[in-house]
Amino acid sequence: MSVESTNEELRELTLLEQIENDPDVNQSTLATQLGVAVGTVNWHIKRLIAKGALKVSRAERKKLRYIITPEGLALRARLAVNYVEQSFSVYRRTRQRVKDYLVKVKSAGFDHVRIVGSGDVADICKLTCIEQGITVVTDKSVPALVLDGYKIRLEGLE
Repeated sequence: MSVESTNEELRELTLLEQIENDPDVNQSTLATQLGVAVGTVNWHIKRLIAKGALKVSRAERKKLRYIITPEGLALRARLAVNYVEQSFSVYRRTRQRVKDYLVKVKSAGFDHVRIVGSGDVADICKLTCIEQGITVVTDKSVPALVLDGYKIRLEGLE
């Protein structure tokens, strides 16, 4: 599955959850919550309507109300399960890659590493280091796990 389709699924999941919480929510608010343009929200809503996941009714003259259909509830559940499965897959792959790098670090005689980056992937790296008996330090003379999004590379063992 491509990153783009994953992003689209996550947006649809978030839209369905937000609409379920507030059927009177407007597209501008949804766009702000998702961090996307109103046109993107409109495109997703039209797709959800075409899939039979959403219906729209007019609540007032200019106000719309979104109704999640039974198909929409099933889609939301399926998207949520997919999201959790993908998250665990990323977690497992990240841990395995870090473990592989730490074997190289240990065999080179180091018991310390530096982590360059932050966020969830950095947290996974830190936990894996602790589990493998490697201390995380800021010392630039030790090997480094360098994070670039979900990508990790080992530097400093040349």
